[in-house]
Amino acid sequence: MEIINAVGRRKASVARVFMRKGSGDLKVNGKALEVYFPQKHVQNKVREPLNTVEMEGEIDFKINVNGGGFKGQAEAIRLGIARALVKLNEDFKKPLKDKDFLTRDSRVVERKKYGKPKARKSFQFSKR
Repeated sequence: MEIINAVGRRKASVARVFMRKGSGDLKVNGKALEVYFPQKHVQNKVREPLNTVEMEGEIDFKINVNGGGFKGQAEAIRLGIARALVKLNEDFKKPLKDKDFLTRDSRVVERKKYGKPKARKSFQFSKR
């Protein structure tokens, strides 16, 4: 199997995922997944697509991710991994799509408007 690559995005994060046959090694920006994301729930979010198709421990991933916070980065990686798995085997599409791993979450932070302290918050109204 050659190297398969895919891109995942979420909020301000962009993750480039490179996948090849191996022993289940997951490197994020040159570090192990457990070092880059120390929280267990974030590690589980990244591994969800692999657990869904039962491929954990069979494929190596090299991931470059930048922008955003840890949650956005983790969800961008999850989308990238899911897209790469579909490129590997078209049969994985249905279980991954059922769990919404192939859907790009397009919600981003709304910009601040002039004359307001935040995007929608207004100053206190005073009639007199």
